[in-house]
Amino acid sequence: MEKLLPRELVELAETVITRNRAAGRRITVAESCTGGLVAATLTEIAGSSDVFDCGFATYSNGAKQKLLGVSGDLLETFGAVSIAVAWEMAQGALEQSGCDVAVAITGVAGPGGGTEKKPVGTVVFAKAEKGKNVEDVVADRKNFGADKSRADIRFQAVRVALELLLPDDSE
Repeated sequence: MEKLLPRELVELAETVITRNRAAGRRITVAESCTGGLVAATLTEIAGSSDVFDCGFATYSNGAKQKLLGVSGDLLETFGAVSIAVAWEMAQGALEQSGCDVAVAITGVAGPGGGTEKKPVGTVVFAKAEKGKNVEDVVADRKNFGADKSRADIRFQAVRVALELLLPDDSE
């Protein structure tokens, strides 16, 4: 076995590492529904340690609070799968790591756990960058489809997170 993870993700991770290295940026991730898969994909790339600093696998709400400083009030008010929580996860990862960019992922990968407002396949992403105004945090909610498997949803979530880690062309 040459690579542990799907080729498409590994190739994207290689681009993320190469472009962030060229930009002189260190990156971190805060993961919930992906459980460390973004970090695992980034570390498939030999030499990634000069770009990828650390990952926070914060699957439980308690871990989100303890490791990333996510507010219990936010979790109670909006739920773990919300733009507000993803935003705080990204900010917390950025602060805890001292990195230049952080991406956070939280969602409902299924097959259970979905609700009418947050069906299976709902995943929320946030990106925070050092030195940027906190209002400049990028956040997005996607629905990959309740008809998709848990593996499909997590695969798509990793892909989107990796894309968010790519530096802008202006950087």
